[in-house]
Amino acid sequence: MNRSLKMSSLWSVTVFGAFGQTLHSVGNIFDPRGTPADSVYQLSLLVLTVCAAIFLVVGGLLTYTIVRFRRKTNDGREPAQVYGSNRIEIAWTVIPILIVFVLTMATARVVLAIQNKRATADALQVTVIGHQWWWEFRYPGVEVVTANELHVPVSTMVKPSLTFLKLESADVAHSFWAPQLSGKTDLIPNHPNSMWIDPRQEGTFLGNCAEYCGMQHANMLLRVIVQSPEDFARWIALNKPQAVSDPQVEPGRTTFLSLSCVNCHTVSGTSADGRFGPDLSHLMSRNTLGAGVIPNTVETLRAWIKDPQAIKPGNLMPNMQLNPRELDEVVAYLSTLK
Repeated sequence: MNRSLKMSSLWSVTVFGAFGQTLHSVGNIFDPRGTPADSVYQLSLLVLTVCAAIFLVVGGLLTYTIVRFRRKTNDGREPAQVYGSNRIEIAWTVIPILIVFVLTMATARVVLAIQNKRATADALQVTVIGHQWWWEFRYPGVEVVTANELHVPVSTMVKPSLTFLKLESADVAHSFWAPQLSGKTDLIPNHPNSMWIDPRQEGTFLGNCAEYCGMQHANMLLRVIVQSPEDFARWIALNKPQAVSDPQVEPGRTTFLSLSCVNCHTVSGTSADGRFGPDLSHLMSRNTLGAGVIPNTVETLRAWIKDPQAIKPGNLMPNMQLNPRELDEVVAYLSTLK
């Protein structure tokens, strides 16, 4: 029996892990779609070019020396011994210093240009809070709260739109990284940080936590969903009202509110007011569950609620040991929260 249970759990982890790989490929740092990411990209080209030149010069000289001065057959003479050359020593001291100086100045210019950007009056402000192992996004100006999927408007030449992120951590150090939109910026407990993005193309851009933060660090994934101004305004409007209560799932609502789920999760318009886990008011409007690990469908929602540890081992949501009736009712209720 125990062996069958272990094999079943292993199979579940494997299947959902495969789902996660298809849902969340690695973002391409060499395909920037925002000003900060483009600045990092241009700097990386300079660094790679300099390093490639150094490699070719050193490798070329080494290859030439090996071929030109290789020992000839039956040649027992000792080669000429050179004990020092002021010109060579000055060259291999001054040239590396100049290279390091140029790269340092170029890096400082890019870093300062990104960090010194000031928010405009119409810039979107979002508070990002890192948790083990999920992301919380709060839009203080419009009173919207969501998880793992950051929605922002696209920035165009005609209408630039900047999004400024205030970065906080609820537990340990994390790092926010959406490779195609920006560089990495740490979220440090009790030390708010900041960054900004200006996505120049609509679409979904993948990211992840870039600072080891515990067992499920690799599955602390995020999505930045860039929308047209009209679609973004529509998304804000749909996520502002309180959760809609469907009379047909009233038994599920009652069951959900009777469980300890309410101590960790919030559902607006109900007594569920927890802050430890993601806000569930518009749960089914999201594309994924478990911070990007599995797609968000009724079937995967049921699997997650039944045993979250089988899908994302070590996550802080316990197995609630719901009986079949309770599980059906809770899933039916949560699946209506859009």
